[in-house]
Amino acid sequence: MSLQSVRQFFADHAPDVEVIELGQSTATVALAAEAHNVAPGQIAKTLSLKIKDEVILVVAKGDARLDNKKLKQTFGAKARMLSSDEVVTVTGHPVGGVCPFGLENPLAIYCDISLREYAEVLPAAGAIHSAVRISPERMAELTKATWVDVCL
Repeated sequence: MSLQSVRQFFADHAPDVEVIELGQSTATVALAAEAHNVAPGQIAKTLSLKIKDEVILVVAKGDARLDNKKLKQTFGAKARMLSSDEVVTVTGHPVGGVCPFGLENPLAIYCDISLREYAEVLPAAGAIHSAVRISPERMAELTKATWVDVCL
């Protein structure tokens, strides 16, 4: 279902973007970077966070780490990572396949400026073996994301 919702998202909003499916897991940054033959930073990881009563998604380069101080300054409160079960319930995507496309529920999406280091990034596409190749700017535009600086 999750992969299908991502396919539908691209069919509706960006039919030129191809969903890539591989025969191996790309559920971690290391696995995805190896499978797609790119630097770990070029993998766009999507983090599901709860801040106060709101769930948000932060998309960052694969080898970036969240900076708690920057997160608190940007969002006005401490953030906590969602559990695996919460991630699936809120996004509709399994852990390792979470992306800002084809979400189960509308969520605020933020792209960390770390993504701008690359002309093209590879976020997951709703399954642990799928991804898309897309420019960070286009990803932000398609998902109506806000740019933030919350990573080290």
